[in-house]
Amino acid sequence: MTPFGWVLLAAATAYALKLAGYLLPQAWLDSEPVHDLAGSLTVGLLASLTMMNTVGSSAGLSLDSRLLALAAGAAALRLQAPYLVVVLVGAVAAALGRLAGLP
Repeated sequence: MTPFGWVLLAAATAYALKLAGYLLPQAWLDSEPVHDLAGSLTVGLLASLTMMNTVGSSAGLSLDSRLLALAAGAAALRLQAPYLVVVLVGAVAAALGRLAGLP
C-alpha cells in the first residue's frame, strides 16, 4: 500500500472511532471504568511520546542533554513546583548539559 493509502486508512479509522463515540449511549460513557481507562491511556500515550522525543533519534537511542532536562523537570514536578518553574529548571539543566559538552 502506498503512504497516501495509509494516511487515508488512518483518517477513515479516526473518523469511525469518533463517530462510534457519538453513537454510544451516554450511560456507558459516564461509567467509572471508562473514565479510568481514558485517564490511563492519556497519561500513558503522553509519557511514551515524551520519552520517544527525548531519547529517540533516526539512528536509534540518543542520550543527550534533553534527557538531563527531562529528569530535572521531573524532579521539579515531584517537588510540586509551578509549571513555569518546571520549564525553567528543564531549560537550565539542558543548557548546563550542553555547556558541559553533552550533545
